[in-house]
Amino acid sequence: MFAGAVVAVTIGLMLNALGAGVGATTVDATARDTPSASSFGIGAAIWLLVSNLIGLAVGGYIAARLSGTADHTDGTLHGLAVWGTTFLISVVLLGNLVAGIASTATSGVSSLVGGAAQGAGSAASAVGQQVANRTDTGTLQSATQGLVDRVQGALAGGSGNPASMTSDQRKAEMGTLVTRRVTEGQLSQPDRERMSQLVAAEYSLSPQDAQARVQAAEQQATQAARQAEESARRAADAAASGTSMAAFAVFGTMLLGAIATILGARRGTRDTLLVRGSRTVG
Repeated sequence: MFAGAVVAVTIGLMLNALGAGVGATTVDATARDTPSASSFGIGAAIWLLVSNLIGLAVGGYIAARLSGTADHTDGTLHGLAVWGTTFLISVVLLGNLVAGIASTATSGVSSLVGGAAQGAGSAASAVGQQVANRTDTGTLQSATQGLVDRVQGALAGGSGNPASMTSDQRKAEMGTLVTRRVTEGQLSQPDRERMSQLVAAEYSLSPQDAQARVQAAEQQATQAARQAEESARRAADAAASGTSMAAFAVFGTMLLGAIATILGARRGTRDTLLVRGSRTVG
């Protein structure tokens, strides 16, 4: 059984290497006569399936033949054992390959991030040194306090008259209303009126123009949300369809592999011959 599994995997790898070589010979970048990616994919899938079926059939034949059994049921069971062992070996090999690729990629990314962080730290240190040399403590404190006062003034806008508010205060309150529109899905009538007043005061518009602009912005936001939802639904449907097709493809491949292994095993089962009335295994 193990001999048949090893032979099956080896034949499969050998034929797949042959297919890769044949596929590489069809690439002609100079003459621009290379087959399309879809043609490559279909050809590779067919070759992979045929290669694995040939390997499994030969592996089943070897396992049944080396077992010395003359019972077709025993030969079939030996073939199924080869089939299961071969797929387990293939899964382990594929898992090690994927793990190796992921480890290499992770190591490369870590090195890149470490180098970038080191470079960024050096750059930040140099910039910080220049700033420290050119700016005294009093200037920094004054600039920081001015920024804090500006933010506090913007947040203190509240529900006052938009015309008497500063631009920062109006924008801060409009940002709050926009956030509420996004999180709650809609604005209440008082909030919508307040938004219109803020827009009118900020951009020097008439109340009618400001209200029309707010309504247009709400319509655009609603349309964008619907488009995002539809895109998400289409992506989910495509992912589910792809997963389903992949699962059916794996099931079909394994089923064909089992059939090929059983056929090879039954062909490799020894025949029984009757010689002079005695039952002899040939």
